Amino acid sequence: MTAAEPIVIVGASLAGATAAKTLREEGWTGGIVLIGSETELPYERPPLSKDVLLAKKGPESAQLHDQQWYDDNTVELRLNTTVTAIDSAGHNVTLDDGSTQAYAKLLIATGSRVRRLDVPGGDLAGIHYLRTAAESQALTDAYAAKPRVVVVGAGWIGLEAASAAKERGCEVTVVDPQPTALAAALGEQVGELYAEFHRQHGVEFRFGSGVEGFEGTDQVTGVRISGGEVLPADLVVVGVGVQPNTELASEAGIEVATREAGSGIVTGADLKTSADDVYAAGDVVRWNHPLFGRPIRVEHWQNAKDTGADAAKAILGQDVSHDALPYFFTDQFDLGMEYVGDLPHGTSYQVVLRGDPKSGAYFAFWLDDDNHVLAGMHVNMWDDGVGGVRDLIKSGKQVDPAKLADPAVALADV
Repeated sequence: MTAAEPIVIVGASLAGATAAKTLREEGWTGGIVLIGSETELPYERPPLSKDVLLAKKGPESAQLHDQQWYDDNTVELRLNTTVTAIDSAGHNVTLDDGSTQAYAKLLIATGSRVRRLDVPGGDLAGIHYLRTAAESQALTDAYAAKPRVVVVGAGWIGLEAASAAKERGCEVTVVDPQPTALAAALGEQVGELYAEFHRQHGVEFRFGSGVEGFEGTDQVTGVRISGGEVLPADLVVVGVGVQPNTELASEAGIEVATREAGSGIVTGADLKTSADDVYAAGDVVRWNHPLFGRPIRVEHWQNAKDTGADAAKAILGQDVSHDALPYFFTDQFDLGMEYVGDLPHGTSYQVVLRGDPKSGAYFAFWLDDDNHVLAGMHVNMWDDGVGGVRDLIKSGKQVDPAKLADPAVALADV
């Protein structure tokens, strides 16, 4: 590939910035243009719901590089700029000021945005969402007054927001229509372990309840849930999931999966889209996973790093088959967890616990009907980590559930 035109990256995100870094590391000497709608330098999101909410660090701690790095590596960084259209035939993008930018190759790393509740009172002051650095700082500042907090959504973000609020002295209630915490992500058996852990730290739950509306005149004062009960609230955190920003690709005629099919920009294992010289990475990409033999889309930090790096290599003509296993971690109170693997929606599985959850340190495994390990996690088992879990998944071997449950049997011998 010649350096006549730059490689353009749409999305000054973790995936986008990682791609820019990888391009330089892999020897690309041509132009790189990194375009992002936010005003901040590219940053990673995990600290925003962890150390920043705990007021241990500021949002700037999440920055990937300082401005000097972009200058030293000749990465043209265009912040506070939105790409409004892609012309894949003409190899250019249109910006929100009406100008165009030509490209030799294009990477779409536009990430995702929070899903918002469309209920009465949804625009009241005191209702917070958590996605950006600015939103994290606003919530951190609001926690300082020790308000009564209602968290809507018992997923990962909701539980991290709840634990941070409780650690900072707030009264916390979590509302979710599911039967327990993390039911969609981990299933009811393991999800209930998290719910009970939070109860032990003073968090209250209202499971089986949706939100009908928010009470208040200018400022939120309560959350009306199913059945008409109103939960008093000085502050609300809504964490009901995200949706990938695929509209730019869709409007350009690039293949995008329907929501029913899992959403995302469709690519092969090489992360190349249906348009010539256009690639995708991060939350938006739905790629055909070579190990699983099916398409997946992942909304976590590690995936943004991994797909950003591999997309850059594919752009440079390297043979890429992106087969990284989905990985996630969380910190809640004194609980640290790492999870690896993938549980497709509707999959039949059995859960095997290794160790006693009451001890605060254990493993959980999800096995298919033939005793293959689909996914696994550890809680506070830092000497072991998830390396053994990853090996079991990649091996594809059938395991003995009884041996898997026995901490005396090495994972390599199950």
